[in-house]
Amino acid sequence: MSKHRRRSPRKTAHVAINVTNAMTGEPMGRIGNLSADGMLLVCNRKVADNALFQLSFELVDADGVPRMIEVGVHEQWSEPANMPGHFWVGFQFIDVAPEDVATISSWLGDNNE
Repeated sequence: MSKHRRRSPRKTAHVAINVTNAMTGEPMGRIGNLSADGMLLVCNRKVADNALFQLSFELVDADGVPRMIEVGVHEQWSEPANMPGHFWVGFQFIDVAPEDVATISSWLGDNNE
């Protein structure tokens, strides 16, 4: 899927939301924007084309409680960012627990631009 053919509207993360590789514990980057179907990460290294990852990040739920979210993702595209040594990487969600879907949906509704 091209970054120009998104299925859902995306909301910009106005605060730093750090993302970790859930399998290795290594930092992956920070969320640039998020949708019900995927996310854009700003990464400090190139990500392999077509790669699969299990990622985790924290969002605040509808009750204002921070909640750790874990998602399975598939890399869709990447390109150098406007900061040297950084990359924009588009991921599509391929596995999200129902309770995490609810938290993401709530965050998207509360994060109006």
